[in-house]
Amino acid sequence: MSSLAADHVYSGQSPVRTLGRLLRPDLPRLVLAVVVFIAKHSPLWLLPLITAVILDVVVEHRPVTELWIATGVLLTILLLNFPLHLIYVRTMGTVVRSLGTLLRSALCARMQQLSIGYHSWTSSSVLQAKVIRDAEAVEQMLMQSADLGLAALVTLIGGLVVIGLRVPSLLPVFLIVVPAAGLLVMRLRGRLRDQNELVRRRMEQLSSRVGEMTSLIPITRAHGLEHAALGRVNASLHEVRSGGIRLDLLNGRFGSLAWIVLNTLGLLCLTGSALVAYHRWLPVTAGDVVMLSGFFAILTGAVTTLLSLAPILSKGLESVRSIGEVLQEPDLDQNAGKERLVSVEGRIDFEDVSFAYEEPDGTDRHNAVEAVTISARPGETVALVGASGAGKSTVLNLLIGFIRPTSGRILLDGTDTTLLDLRSYRRFVSVVPQESILFEGTIEENVTYGLPDITKDAVRQALEDANALEFVDSLPHGIDTVVGERGARLSGGQKQRLAIARALIRDPRVLILDEVTSALDNHSEALIQQALSRLVDGRTVFVVAHRLTTVRDADRIVVMDRGRVVEGGTHDELMSRGGSYAKMHA
Repeated sequence: MSSLAADHVYSGQSPVRTLGRLLRPDLPRLVLAVVVFIAKHSPLWLLPLITAVILDVVVEHRPVTELWIATGVLLTILLLNFPLHLIYVRTMGTVVRSLGTLLRSALCARMQQLSIGYHSWTSSSVLQAKVIRDAEAVEQMLMQSADLGLAALVTLIGGLVVIGLRVPSLLPVFLIVVPAAGLLVMRLRGRLRDQNELVRRRMEQLSSRVGEMTSLIPITRAHGLEHAALGRVNASLHEVRSGGIRLDLLNGRFGSLAWIVLNTLGLLCLTGSALVAYHRWLPVTAGDVVMLSGFFAILTGAVTTLLSLAPILSKGLESVRSIGEVLQEPDLDQNAGKERLVSVEGRIDFEDVSFAYEEPDGTDRHNAVEAVTISARPGETVALVGASGAGKSTVLNLLIGFIRPTSGRILLDGTDTTLLDLRSYRRFVSVVPQESILFEGTIEENVTYGLPDITKDAVRQALEDANALEFVDSLPHGIDTVVGERGARLSGGQKQRLAIARALIRDPRVLILDEVTSALDNHSEALIQQALSRLVDGRTVFVVAHRLTTVRDADRIVVMDRGRVVEGGTHDELMSRGGSYAKMHA
């Protein structure tokens, strides 16, 4: 099963059914694993029977050949345990690890499909916890259910079958243990589920707080706010601690009550069988009493094991539900069945476009942009200027397709973008953001991100056009230098030039520049402006800038205020009008 298909088999109301569907492709392996496990585990429930046979041979002076036959059978099964165990571990391990990989891959694939709006209000740390912690909890549930649960079930079934064949008159007494255990599980499982869900959500909140704390360490240190940062994390830690203690106490009460009930039933059954044998009410031999004694302990242990799995199962099933929160999230980029682009000219038209951000609870805020009309012909540069919160970044997000208009439409080369597969459109788009995003890898890997078969000569040419080759060649390993996480080993200007090189090597038709030089010194800004002059040539460009000197050569300058376009034109036209742009420039 592919990772992209995993979301189609998920049922949020029935995690057990979901696991069944996910495991269906590996059904032959599972059947083989169960058969091998039954064979390798048989000595445990055969040992009381063999003991009874040997004891009866001694007490009743039966033929000694029965003793050797019983011993030989058990010894053979014991010797076969090693190869059978290896086969079982290999088979079951493959199934469980494959499912864990499938879930993680499906989560990552789904995160790539979810809208930018979803990612804006969902903590990245929470999503990471689902990929790492929840998938691991599902793996542990399956592995422990297979190892411990299957062992307990095989022991129970095997033991009851032996008792039914050898001492059928006492089988009903043993059958009391299993229903008693089942009732106990059903009674407490609901409370375990609720408490597991509470602990899981508090762990996700803690993960989010820790991720937030690590990302804010420079600001925290700079302002001496270490105590406040630790206070936020410690509050989450105490919530996790208190929830965990309550869950532990619930599990403890559950386990203790189960142990008392099962052992009491076992003691009553043992005493009863001894009285039956002593008074000869039924044909029960001394060997049968010893066998029953052994089975009481074994079956009690098996049922206790099954009961102890209840918290593990509850936690694992809660993790399945947690994973489903992502796999069933409907807030997706809808591209299936839409027209795929093979070429783009670069004509962009916003026609009376409005957009309102939606809160996670479904309530709408005021419009971020309202009735925006902008046109850009192929090869033109359109600059968006205005105060913070004017709606410039929202226009860029609409242009990229991260968000969709709540009214109006956006045309690409005359076609409504709602009819287009935006994934194919974005192959012709390059974005240079205010803060360049680099990953832990070499300079070459960052520049060619997502592009196979790019030659080193092409990489060096892109770096040269971006005014980055000089500093790259001065690094110890040139283009093979590792930049560190988020480009930590590079300055802001160097990272921006690498971002421009990344845009150049893609040869885009539509270019988006978002405050590219806002945080740079004059020397770095000059180098960036030289590189941008090469980058924008012949391309449709949308640029956002606070420094008005960087946009005066744009073909059209659009001034925005409170989500609306208040004026537009060239630099000279806007200056001659003496409106908002002229006041900003002054």
